[in-house]
Amino acid sequence: MPFAQNTVFDKRYNGFLFDMDGTLLNSIAAAERVWGKWAARHGLDVEAFLPTMHGKRGIDTISGLGLPGVDVQAEALEIERGEIEDVEGVVAIPGAIDFLNGLPSARWAIVTSAPVLLARARIEAAGLPQPPKIVTAEDVKIGKPNPAGYLLGASHLGVDPARCLVFEDVMAGVLAGEAAGSDVMVVTATHSHPLETRHPAIASYIGLKVHVDGDGGMQIVRAG
Repeated sequence: MPFAQNTVFDKRYNGFLFDMDGTLLNSIAAAERVWGKWAARHGLDVEAFLPTMHGKRGIDTISGLGLPGVDVQAEALEIERGEIEDVEGVVAIPGAIDFLNGLPSARWAIVTSAPVLLARARIEAAGLPQPPKIVTAEDVKIGKPNPAGYLLGASHLGVDPARCLVFEDVMAGVLAGEAAGSDVMVVTATHSHPLETRHPAIASYIGLKVHVDGDGGMQIVRAG
């Protein structure tokens, strides 16, 4: 889709809110290694299960399965430990490092379904700048698609959610951004199938930069 058709490129925002996995970094291989072993141990169809666990809190994924006799919190902690220990192959989405480094530090935050220790470990492994503000699984009672995380992220920035642009890669996050009242940009770098939404999309951050005006408004532009 040409940039001219994407209205988000014509608007100025006071805050950018980024999902993490699949949006700023690619952790699919590591996550699926850990979750795949867990699913196999519980007798699940691993191939069918793995696509369902992305973009949600681990505790929500496990509780949603309704497995008999399973201590959901204990299993979620086991998954978290495994994912913290296994960050092999976690890499930044192309162009993400430069894009983030070009943002005013007080104007962006990460809103992730990952627990804080895992989030920090993956951000470091990918070589991304650590965010000045971060909302993690521990900060909300209900995960995406509930908008609580994005509302909290906007609050941390001191910005109206309607003046924020949310960057997301999965439907649960897109719905959360919409429910928060924010505009949404879909990042397709890790997609094997199109995500059907009404929102504009970018394949990566390569060739993108941000113009900051005198009032602190941010506009995404193509690098000349």
